[in-house]
Amino acid sequence: VQLQASGGGLVQAGGSLRLSCVLSGRTGTFSFYAMGWFRQAPGKEREHVADITWNGGVTHYADFVKGRFTISRDKAKNTVYLQMNSLKPEDTAVYYCVAGPSTVQLNYWGQGTQVTVSS
Repeated sequence: VQLQASGGGLVQAGGSLRLSCVLSGRTGTFSFYAMGWFRQAPGKEREHVADITWNGGVTHYADFVKGRFTISRDKAKNTVYLQMNSLKPEDTAVYYCVAGPSTVQLNYWGQGTQVTVSS
């Protein structure tokens, strides 16, 4: 399984970014995988941001992103997205794409993509 994330960058507070992550490998099986995003800020532990079931029917969000971030997926492209709006400096972190058999089994991790929000 390979997870390739992209879309990070530098943005001013209040701005928006959209992260993308492509899942590749034995896609016949992995098309049924849940996917999601975690993040890790400097000096802090990794924390869950959002996840989505294989069919996109159920999503979960951390309280600190509710109303600002939206997770979605394109099954045909094996891609998950994280639309991040109203970004705050405290959203600055490395964002990691994850995947697994369910939203509580997100066992596969991709490389991170840096998101920096300036004040």
